[in-house]
Amino acid sequence: MGDQALVCPGDKLFSAADYVAGKGTYTKGTHIYSSAVGIPQTFAPKTGSTDKKPTVEVLRGASRAKLPEPGSIVIARITKINPRLASARLLCINTLPLAGTFTGIIRQQDVRATEIDKVEIYSSFRPGDLVRAQVVSLGDSRSYFLSTARNDCGVVYAKSTSGFPMLPLSWQEMQCPQTKVVEKRKVAKVL
Repeated sequence: MGDQALVCPGDKLFSAADYVAGKGTYTKGTHIYSSAVGIPQTFAPKTGSTDKKPTVEVLRGASRAKLPEPGSIVIARITKINPRLASARLLCINTLPLAGTFTGIIRQQDVRATEIDKVEIYSSFRPGDLVRAQVVSLGDSRSYFLSTARNDCGVVYAKSTSGFPMLPLSWQEMQCPQTKVVEKRKVAKVL
């Protein structure tokens, strides 16, 4: 089977004796079948895996873009805030753009690892900020739960109230280079 042929759910792909079923596939009897519309692709066995067979997956796009899952690092834009949480629209996983639209929530207890009871959402994020966050869990039916508690997570880009891109001063402050006004943020450590 060629790697560029479009398949539909139920299409027979490979022998289960030669491949491992991955995302978008399932095993029935001695064969692996597609469970999604897409392009089948094979991948080398994962390092450290006991199974030495390659994995077959059916991908919806041309790249191996993943859905957000617990542990993923995402870039998100803050859309709104209230005293208990910040809502965000997920833009990408690491450097891979997302195929669909996903939303996330950063709860007050997930902003930082220490002094959780002293966290103020308004002092951590503002609408429009871009944040690096880790997916904690799948959350509810509408949003993923995100965390910025790691040092490398937090605001990576913000504009001041004057509209200029701000520069980080510390892990909790950013400054407008034009007006020199300092604003509070939960700043991501520069990688």
